[in-house]
Amino acid sequence: MTVKVAVPNSQQISFEDFKKEVLNDYRIAKMSRECSLLGRREVLTGKAKFGIFGDGKEVPQLALAKAFKNGDFRSGYYRDQTFMMAIGELSAQQFFAGLYAHTDIVQEPMSAGRQMGGHFATHSIDENGKWKNLTQQKNSSSDISPTAGQMPRLLGLAQASKIYRNVKGLEGFTNFSNEGNEVAWGTIGNASTSEGLFFEAINAAGVLQVPMVMSVWDDEYGISVHAKHQTTKESISEILKGFQRENESNGYEIFVVNGWDYVKLVDVYNKAGEIAREKHVPVLIHVKELTQPQGHSTSGSHERYKSKERLQWEQEFDCIAKMRAWILDFELTDESGNVLRFVENEEELTSLDKEIKREVSTAKRNAWSAFVNEIKAELSNATKILERVAAKSKNGSFITKYKNDLEALIEPIRKDILVACRKTLQLIVDENFPEKVELQNFIKERIDDAANKYSTHLYSETEKSTVKVKKVEPTYDAEKKMVDARIIMRDNFEAIFNKYPETLVFGEDSGYIGDVNQGLEGLQEKFGELRVSDTGIREATILGQGIGMAMRGLRPIAEIQYLDYLLYALQIMSDDLATLRYRTYGKQKAPLIIRTRGHRLEGIWHAGSPMGGIINNVRGIHVLVPRNMTKAAGFYNTALEGDDPTLIIECLNGYRLKEALPNNLGEFKTPIGVVETIKEGTDMTVISYGSTLRLVEEAAKDLAQVGISIEIIDAQSLLPFDINHDTVKSLAKTNRLLVVDEDVPGGASAYLLQEIVENQNGYVHLDSKPQTLTAKAHRPAYGTDGDYFSKPSVEDIFEKVYEIMHEANPTKFKSLY
Repeated sequence: MTVKVAVPNSQQISFEDFKKEVLNDYRIAKMSRECSLLGRREVLTGKAKFGIFGDGKEVPQLALAKAFKNGDFRSGYYRDQTFMMAIGELSAQQFFAGLYAHTDIVQEPMSAGRQMGGHFATHSIDENGKWKNLTQQKNSSSDISPTAGQMPRLLGLAQASKIYRNVKGLEGFTNFSNEGNEVAWGTIGNASTSEGLFFEAINAAGVLQVPMVMSVWDDEYGISVHAKHQTTKESISEILKGFQRENESNGYEIFVVNGWDYVKLVDVYNKAGEIAREKHVPVLIHVKELTQPQGHSTSGSHERYKSKERLQWEQEFDCIAKMRAWILDFELTDESGNVLRFVENEEELTSLDKEIKREVSTAKRNAWSAFVNEIKAELSNATKILERVAAKSKNGSFITKYKNDLEALIEPIRKDILVACRKTLQLIVDENFPEKVELQNFIKERIDDAANKYSTHLYSETEKSTVKVKKVEPTYDAEKKMVDARIIMRDNFEAIFNKYPETLVFGEDSGYIGDVNQGLEGLQEKFGELRVSDTGIREATILGQGIGMAMRGLRPIAEIQYLDYLLYALQIMSDDLATLRYRTYGKQKAPLIIRTRGHRLEGIWHAGSPMGGIINNVRGIHVLVPRNMTKAAGFYNTALEGDDPTLIIECLNGYRLKEALPNNLGEFKTPIGVVETIKEGTDMTVISYGSTLRLVEEAAKDLAQVGISIEIIDAQSLLPFDINHDTVKSLAKTNRLLVVDEDVPGGASAYLLQEIVENQNGYVHLDSKPQTLTAKAHRPAYGTDGDYFSKPSVEDIFEKVYEIMHEANPTKFKSLY
């Protein structure tokens, strides 16, 4: 007999359906727990390197999954395995494939072994490199390990729904949103709420009023440190009470619920989802009284820092144990007097437990076999080659030992194979026989295969790659109109906004006043506050807004007011944006454009040139350094046609300089990775970028007066740099090289020098030592004199070039000093 049952989400279903749902939830929770327990053993026995698991958090994640709908996005952390299982995006076998770092994207769909286990993602990009329909699947943005690093991106994922709901012109973007009804669900450990990124994102979401539901998993500890050392009042919900909405004011709905209370959790999560989805109000759910049965990770034991009383309490209040007890105790009498139960006796659950245990064990074995059999096949091939090489080599006994050692390995890895083969190659370097060639080819094949497994998808490898966007020259009226360069930026942005309804720009002072240099003047009035908007002073979440919205099909331009302020957001750029495509094996992307300005402003905090630090932290993002606003505008047009994240650094002292106004605004394109020769010369190649180029051009005039002809090259693009190797062609003519840079010594100048001399083999053309002229090692002091004595000046450039020419021809060029 069936009876209608009112379940916590207010839906009416039959008891049989309710029973089926509850027991399936229990099955998922137990499967997840068994994966955690067995996963820890796999690490401790050496099959996996490290484990960090979601044990103790299973039941609240089941509740979250029930409220999570197609089109929604998760931005969480490395405890959410039960949630991923509950939405059907993680199997037990895939769990173990991640633990073993299987490099097959089919076997390990989260990252193809590029991230450690516990870092989850779904695929937004199909096999052809095109967007999938994100509204027809449940979505998880790719996790990162840095604590609270998921928060800025979460803000953007939620804001995208607000944009899709309220901005006209996006009605056709049905692959990305259903009228803005999607919720972004965040998860974080209670201790990580101490991070500034958490508070920054929480505040911003409250200001923006976006559909974001933030779950805090609270087990009272952060690694070994108790909550009393982490959070005021030992409670994040207590200290965030001021964020609670009152009388329809901006703010949050805040729920507090125990993590072992299955019924209450389901009710709370459904209410939270409805509030966020319908009203676009952010929600905080503080899930308390959770446990961590195996401690923080496999690197330590929680028995070292938890009292016996706490450990005993964790056993009693384990969420699965409490759910199990509830299932056993549940009874309901229908209108006919029949007693309805989930199970008739404990043996039923015990039998289910055993079945799940066997299932997980089988999944583990299958995952291990799939992982290791690939390697064993390669090992078998290698040992056969080594055997043939040993038979021909005078060092056969040593090679045979390498072969035997390989064959004796019970759990080989690819490193073992390559080490043996490469060491063998060292032994036969002076010998020649066909088997040596076979070994060389095997090594090359394995290294090429490793490049595909471990080094692809840093940037787009699709037809949408920004590097593939062709150059389109700016065109002009017959009588060129000279304007302040900021006008070119403003009018080009207007053309972009008319052409691409999915574009929007936001940042400090970007909206109402049209940015501090008036490059967005009047655009908020034309396109509205949602497309051209002001933000608070919070660079990390400005970046996060851009990342999240770009992951959902929009084309955001996140503005950081000055280049030096980018340091506030550098961790997010480096750990999240720059690695996103790489760490998902090309299955997610965020083609965000970051707009900022720098170079030559006077003073320590506004010098605008920490380029070496930036380019070496953001590999995976294109870094572009245009010398004027026409070039910069062309870069924006190029970036919008491609699908890579891009940082564009405008020249801060260039907005009021006069430039000719193109008549093909929004259409002309500056190619990335291409240098430009802006003056030809014969005696020396001088390469620079940004505002410093104008000083080089001035110095060139003075040098010409003393008979020195320099060729000036504008780098234009640092990541990538000079993909056509045009700089080395210049060196073939001039035979001398000077890199002029306003960054500190060893910064971007060292990078450029390596690119030219080493990667382009420029050294073969040099008759003089390649040199750099940089800023001083310190930050520039304030004022014009501070700039003059801290960074390369026209006179510095003249004297450095002259000094090199004096060394080459001291008779013609007498010493200046």
